[in-house]
Amino acid sequence: MKTLLTAVVAVLMATTAYAHEWTPTYPKFEPSFIEDIVVTTMILFNKRTDVEYYEISVHDADWNLVPFASATKLVYIPYLGKESVEIYIREADCDRIEYICTTSKQLLLDAPSSGVDSRICSKV
Repeated sequence: MKTLLTAVVAVLMATTAYAHEWTPTYPKFEPSFIEDIVVTTMILFNKRTDVEYYEISVHDADWNLVPFASATKLVYIPYLGKESVEIYIREADCDRIEYICTTSKQLLLDAPSSGVDSRICSKV
């Protein structure tokens, strides 16, 4: 029984989890070309073979959504693709922002996939 338990633990620990990368971990906002608007640039790298779309969101400390602007809030990135995303917010909201997140999104057509969403957040 002990050998079986050891084998099961070894198999479970040998598996890997693949998600996506969202860097930098601690982004800094800088003034943009628009008055009273600040910007930060984030890099999104897709390491999941079953997901190609990611949603961007900005949250305060209580996980309430904070309005922001970007070229798109739903980003298409193929497997092993990398995308640079600029996030614009009002300078007045800069003090209340805590997290900038990406969440993987499954297409309805991808129903046979694992169905596991991954969310990665950077702390401001």
